[in-house]
Amino acid sequence: MSIASYYVYYKVEPGKLEALRRAVSSLFRSLEDECGVRGRWLRRRDDAATYMEVYEGVTDTRRFEALLARESERHGVSACLVPGTNRRAEIFAAAE
Repeated sequence: MSIASYYVYYKVEPGKLEALRRAVSSLFRSLEDECGVRGRWLRRRDDAATYMEVYEGVTDTRRFEALLARESERHGVSACLVPGTNRRAEIFAAAE
């Protein structure tokens, strides 16, 4: 079984950063409670509108992806994005 790392990035709508902060915090709690994966939240250094969620050590990728999609919608993350944009995910595994 391959262990995966997820990098999910997006642009936040101006004025919705606090709502996004609350949504991501709730999302992180849900994911950690349900699958034991703790997320980290980053902001792009040269673009204050671009944010990234990082999830490392994911062992059950199918379950995690379904949970991530469901919980990000449930907590309203997408409602905070720049209109016409989506969350984009890059998934990496160890280079062995």
